[in-house]
Amino acid sequence: MTKIDDETGLRLAFAVAAKARSHGNHPFGCVLVDAQGHVLLEAENGYMPDRDMTGHAERLLATAASKQYRPAQRLECTMYTSAEPCAMCAGAVYWAGIGRVVYGLSEARLKTITGSHEENPTLDLPCRTVFSAGQRKVEVVGPLLEDEAAAQHAGVWD
Repeated sequence: MTKIDDETGLRLAFAVAAKARSHGNHPFGCVLVDAQGHVLLEAENGYMPDRDMTGHAERLLATAASKQYRPAQRLECTMYTSAEPCAMCAGAVYWAGIGRVVYGLSEARLKTITGSHEENPTLDLPCRTVFSAGQRKVEVVGPLLEDEAAAQHAGVWD
């Protein structure tokens, strides 16, 4: 298998976000891809059914990855995510040791979409800022395909 490009990886994450929405969750999703282009894991938003405010797709995927793969494997992986990891999720990605993140929708733009919605009090703190405070490098690409990513949220936060 050949390595997938960033736009293809993001569109896989967008498909997971659409699945999350169809399951009654917020439209966020992500996939973990290894250096050879294999999709290892996917996670959709896990807010429902328990209204878990920490059930973000990126945090759930980082937790699963840290349990299932060795540190050297995780370091070579890319997390493709429909939206920029929030501060909590960036911390989880950092602690899981995932080496690269590619995201669609920026936190800043997400905040303009969600406004003051009680189910998503967006932290407008770039993941690059969180990662730069750490001792390990996490490569970040994004926002990318931001209009496609934003379209996932149409009618959700009204």
